[in-house]
Amino acid sequence: MKTFEELGVSEPIRRAISELGFVQPMPVQEEVIPYLLGTMNDVIALAQTGTGKTAAFGIPILQSIDPESQQTQALILSPTRELCLQIADDLRDFSKYLPGIHVEAVYGGASIGPQIRALKHGAQVIVATPGRLIDLMDRGVARLDQVRNVVLDEADEMLNMGFSESIDAILMGVPDDRNTLLFSATMSREIERIAKGYLREYKEIVVGSRNEGAENVNHIYYMVHARDKYLALKRIVDFNPRIYAIIFCRTRTETQEVADHLIRDGYNAESLHGDLSQQQRDLTMQKFRQHLTQLLVATDVAARGLDVDDLTHVINYGLPDDIESYTHRSGRTGRAGKRGTSIAIVHTRDGRKIRAIEKEIGKDFVEGQIPTPQDICTKQLYKVMDQIVKADVDEERIEPFMKEIDRYFEYMDKEDIIKKMVSMQFGRFLAYYANEPELQAVKASSRSGKESEGGKRSRNAAPRGGRESMATPGFSRLFINLGKMDNMYPSELMQFLNRNVKSRFEVGHIDLLPKFAYFEVPEKDAQKVMQALDGIRFHGRELRCNLADDNPKGRKPRTQERTPKGGEHTGSKSRGAKRADGFVPGQGTKAAKGGKAANKTTKEPKQHSKKKEWMKFFE
Repeated sequence: MKTFEELGVSEPIRRAISELGFVQPMPVQEEVIPYLLGTMNDVIALAQTGTGKTAAFGIPILQSIDPESQQTQALILSPTRELCLQIADDLRDFSKYLPGIHVEAVYGGASIGPQIRALKHGAQVIVATPGRLIDLMDRGVARLDQVRNVVLDEADEMLNMGFSESIDAILMGVPDDRNTLLFSATMSREIERIAKGYLREYKEIVVGSRNEGAENVNHIYYMVHARDKYLALKRIVDFNPRIYAIIFCRTRTETQEVADHLIRDGYNAESLHGDLSQQQRDLTMQKFRQHLTQLLVATDVAARGLDVDDLTHVINYGLPDDIESYTHRSGRTGRAGKRGTSIAIVHTRDGRKIRAIEKEIGKDFVEGQIPTPQDICTKQLYKVMDQIVKADVDEERIEPFMKEIDRYFEYMDKEDIIKKMVSMQFGRFLAYYANEPELQAVKASSRSGKESEGGKRSRNAAPRGGRESMATPGFSRLFINLGKMDNMYPSELMQFLNRNVKSRFEVGHIDLLPKFAYFEVPEKDAQKVMQALDGIRFHGRELRCNLADDNPKGRKPRTQERTPKGGEHTGSKSRGAKRADGFVPGQGTKAAKGGKAANKTTKEPKQHSKKKEWMKFFE
């Protein structure tokens, strides 16, 4: 393997990248850097995210800049503002010891005024999103007549996002005697069209194989019923206590809902999607990069440019429609020589997608088994014990308090103290999983959505309705003739109950459908709730409330619609309006201040490991 010096990288840049931890060139850098240091050398580089692409094109571009000229000499296009900012930051780091070089990022979603002033001041390198650059070109601010290097980073994604015409217009506005570099994870027909139209005798550099998945990534799928997707997600996260992951969702609505449910259930999670302001997105990404957020729930577009070297997992909350998107997602982990895991939570209809992805990326998926409650509790227990044993103690600062501490605990033996210490950290998992059943697995060979005969049903799974749906013991399941199409969501339902039922009571599972809903209340409160709600009006609709089993023949009302594919139903008829998987809180919902979660257990949890197995940890 060659060194950066042997590749022709100048000493100031070598010093800067050495401080950043660059030791040896990565394969794509070894291929691209010497080629781009020449002139009239066009390249298509097929490489996955995390293979060192930014340095591969950034180093030769910076080395070719004339700092004496304030003209724009290099242009880098990226699909999103997040990636645009990331590239600009990296180039500034690489040029730390190159005085006089200015790198400017221009992108939509931010005020154009400061960007205009920065370009007028002079920027030898512009990193831009296509839409904002076209705007600046039209205003006569972005002058590209001196550009000698053009880079299209993640070109396939820009084309997928509909930037084809903008890219055509931009490339027509730069000189013909330039280097043009297309970086792409996949080789699509659109990439080939751009290459034939704007590249001359280009060299194709392939790191790995065309459309291949990242080398250091393991691919696992968990096949569950659609109603169990969220519960499966929680168990996967709980089974990996040190997980640091991006959870990809298909739509903005689904992204926000998954994040909201994780936060409500006590997880360190945040959402990232296009409905957030630029300031919110920047803050969210900053917190995630700094490990202040453990789980980032994101759409594909919003997560572009989020480069995190030590990401442990990528979780696909359902598979994307196209294989290229899966390739991009999975490439977010397993970077900088580390191993990563790409997990797909799929339902029975996704079996063919799994096979298609395997064929395209050249890697096999492993069928995972949803962790059992005992598996999860054991894993979490050892995490807590390990944290206690490895905790740093500041002897000097704690010494003045030791006499008081010894006096306070002198009547407690070591075993009791350890039990209490562990319970403080571990008690939540024991309480939650004490009586939780195993999630029913669906075999990969199954192509139907039917449950196997005699299969167990998750206590937290979304009920199906009618007599076949049993309420939680001690609770009655009530029906109301309002659903999501009437803007009846969990928060609205809880407010509605609090306004119209004057006494406190608990609410268990809530099952929302497009035109009606079910919810559970204690048996002793059922009659009171029905009397309070029946006949009153909600947004102009007269509400009917009765026991779920009072519907004719125990069947769902005829008003229920077939669930379309895609995201959450919001009352519109657009595509992607209804998602098959329902979110069901794992710990019930409070109907009034001071209420208890319906399905929290007050029983003594089972011991999932013998005393000897964990007490010896502290001996």
